[in-house]
Amino acid sequence: MKRSAVRPSPLFLGLLAATVAGALLTLPDSTAARTGGTVLFVLAGWAVSLCLHEFGHALTAYRGGDYAVRAKGYLTLDIRHYTDPVLSIVMPLVLLAIGGIPLPGGAVWINHHALRSKRVESMVSLAGPLSNLALGTLLTVSVAVFDPPAGLAGALSYLALLQILAFVLNILPIPGLDGWGVFEPYMSYSARQFGAKARQWAPFVLFAVLIGLPGIARLFFDLADTVFELVGGDQWAAGDGQRTFMFWR
Repeated sequence: MKRSAVRPSPLFLGLLAATVAGALLTLPDSTAARTGGTVLFVLAGWAVSLCLHEFGHALTAYRGGDYAVRAKGYLTLDIRHYTDPVLSIVMPLVLLAIGGIPLPGGAVWINHHALRSKRVESMVSLAGPLSNLALGTLLTVSVAVFDPPAGLAGALSYLALLQILAFVLNILPIPGLDGWGVFEPYMSYSARQFGAKARQWAPFVLFAVLIGLPGIARLFFDLADTVFELVGGDQWAAGDGQRTFMFWR
């Protein structure tokens, strides 16, 4: 693979810089700075994670035979290449800002006919959620190892929890989510046809169920909390970060 194919775009580097700036703003002994820093860190960090999620799909597809992803710019980590900027970027960030469930966000278009095997197809779908799990784990480990100040620990932990929520949500075997794509190559033709028809609306039904049925939502969040704790997450710090992020509540 040519190095130029995976060179991060200036926009992605800008998002990284904004994330770092947000982290630094949480350090001063100032409530306003900590709040602003947490908001910036979480929103910019979430945008970075969205790029990494889609990059995971694209890189696995490239290695599995779909070389067109390079020409589409998917390997540059440029957030603009990951579908519609409003539906895939702005809306998830707005929902995140008001305390909603983190939506999957962007998407990359893969030529499944170019992939070498069903196993590769499955791994392409799995790569995105695994990137969220890996990033969430990395963030929790950074809190445990470096023991940062409370403001930064809260921001890191809350972003880590959001990554775990995204992992648990995306891994569900529901049409339109990555979990369905993991098993889809091994499904019958009729099941794949059903998935293709349901792909557009099934995730919205899921979100409606999570919002409208508190019992189901509690099971979902309990599962996410369990995974968060398994990777070493600090629930208290994550809660503190969430309260700081949603300062208007």
